[in-house]
Amino acid sequence: MLLAIDIGNSHTVLGIFRKEKLIDHFRVTSNHAVTMDECGILVKQFLRDHRKITGVIICSVVPPLTSVYQDMSRKFLAVDPVLVSCSLPLGIKIVYDDPSKVGADRIANAVAAYQLYGGPAIVVDLGTSTNFDVISDKGEYLGGAIAPGVETSSMHLFQRAAQLFKVSLERPRKAIGSSTEESMRSGIVFGSVGQIDEIVNRVREELKKEHKIKKKPKIVATGGLAELIARESRTIEEVNPTLTLEGLRRIYLQTKKSQKNS
Repeated sequence: MLLAIDIGNSHTVLGIFRKEKLIDHFRVTSNHAVTMDECGILVKQFLRDHRKITGVIICSVVPPLTSVYQDMSRKFLAVDPVLVSCSLPLGIKIVYDDPSKVGADRIANAVAAYQLYGGPAIVVDLGTSTNFDVISDKGEYLGGAIAPGVETSSMHLFQRAAQLFKVSLERPRKAIGSSTEESMRSGIVFGSVGQIDEIVNRVREELKKEHKIKKKPKIVATGGLAELIARESRTIEEVNPTLTLEGLRRIYLQTKKSQKNS
């Protein structure tokens, strides 16, 4: 079985694959101060019913935690993990000023999106930041956009405004809020939807005019708030909450196949 680990700034998601099937996954807070042993104990608890881990793959945007999870894998699972980078056999071409600067999670999303849906495609990943990843019809990772995440914007709002407070992120009942809580929820959720739809539409136009791609791109959302935002969005066509984990699985298989053939 394969353990896929997606280390983000706010949360870390771990998934277990038996062949092609994701049989279990869970999300924990990305504690930047966690030790390798604490991490190992946590992962072992998660794996208590899945002890036959033969492979580990990690994508990380938090350098201090990268080595923690690598060391944990070696000590507690006796597995040398694969670390996602642009140098692996990805099945897509990264067309970026500096490919090494593309986040590992963005690479995983692009690989999964292209292999599952074909190209062109736009992935909207709603995490600490809202990432837009664009893949051409030829399987080229063209880049994208990075915007403040929904929760990040919400937290910043109530932290900086003395009379505002944290609100739960759920569908607003109406755009014109009749209380401070409803007004904040309307602004945060509908504002995020508007931001996403505007960026997606601009990317669509750019693909058509600058990249001469006539085919309409597939728009896929992933991340913790994808379901909420997608229900209100006019551009998002599909929600795949485990897209990043699926990308990690596919990168792992391609890497092992390449190593075997070399």
